[in-house]
Amino acid sequence: MRHSRRHRALLILTTTTATLAAAGVVATAGTAQAAVGCRVTYTVASQWSGGFGANVTLTNVGDPLTSWTVTWSFTAGQTVVQAWNATVTQSGSTVRAASESYNGNLATNASTSFGFNGSWNNTSNPAPTSFAVNGVTCTGGTNPTAPPTTPPTTPPFTPPPTNPPSTGAWPTPTGQVNVNGTIEVSGTLDGGLRRYCCIGDGSQEESQDPMFRLAAGATLQNVIIGAPAGDGVHCAGPCTLRNVWWEDVGEDAATFRGSGSPTFLVDGGGARSASDKVFQHNGPGTLTVQNFQATNFGTFYRSCGNCSTQHRRNVVLRNITLTRPGNTVAGINVNYGDTARFSQITIVNDASRSMVICRKYNGNNSGNEPTQVGTGADGTNCLYSSADLSYR
Repeated sequence: MRHSRRHRALLILTTTTATLAAAGVVATAGTAQAAVGCRVTYTVASQWSGGFGANVTLTNVGDPLTSWTVTWSFTAGQTVVQAWNATVTQSGSTVRAASESYNGNLATNASTSFGFNGSWNNTSNPAPTSFAVNGVTCTGGTNPTAPPTTPPTTPPFTPPPTNPPSTGAWPTPTGQVNVNGTIEVSGTLDGGLRRYCCIGDGSQEESQDPMFRLAAGATLQNVIIGAPAGDGVHCAGPCTLRNVWWEDVGEDAATFRGSGSPTFLVDGGGARSASDKVFQHNGPGTLTVQNFQATNFGTFYRSCGNCSTQHRRNVVLRNITLTRPGNTVAGINVNYGDTARFSQITIVNDASRSMVICRKYNGNNSGNEPTQVGTGADGTNCLYSSADLSYR
């Protein structure tokens, strides 16, 4: 929550990466037994030495589905390391991606997406040439039709049961970058899942410099932040943090600032050991955190309760897995009109339901500790229902 800091030596690193779309492939499916039809788009979004990230979009052009399993085969020895929005398993070259409990229902012409990080041989990373959905090969578009009058010669494929969102595996670093001072980022920095380490002393001291400082509009992606991490990541304005992992948060994982009505996005990644906060929101605007996991934290998101300049702030949390120990999911200032929206929140190891989903405060600009005024959903500031939460 500090408002000034001394600056240490800066390591200037400005880089821009382009999306690798050449590996995209589209397949469509025709009529098959109970009118299964699909279109699958596979895109390599980023690629680095030994690793790559891919996105897969499934469009259902057949009868409505209640669950789905997409299968394909790699041809050049690629392996899936970590996935999100699907449960992905691999046997040899064959990959199976099964829907989660929250995205299995797919109406006709509706789409859903999942993604994964994988490894490759640094020589060839071709896209799969064929996909199947629920055991039916995608071969051409179709509209829903009646089942065939002649029964199939083999029993129809039954997809495996879906499970709640899992905490998922943490990525293995592909290498290490030694950091001696704050890295300034404009444009896009793609770390290739290398570990960046180290800065600061690992304490909660608020005078520590960040490891990364992002200019307005910058993107930081595919980075593992080792410990000590100083004050994590600072965003000076709108920014995107994609697939960023904090092995040991220390002070705060990321702090969001700026002016006007900035939007911030955290998509994918995870954080461990944040005894204070994971995400600190000091400026105005809206922060969206999705497809993220955290464990051993105090507060997952906090709208600054005593900054010298106060704002209305909004946070959207969706598809988040939080593993106790953890105290609070979000803390907001209702007297400034803050809002927090929650969906697809999974809480692990909390049989007593002791983790507070939304903690409400009256904030101030005097530097004093804010006053807690309540907890729980209220339809105005803390926006969720029991259907948005699951426990396991």
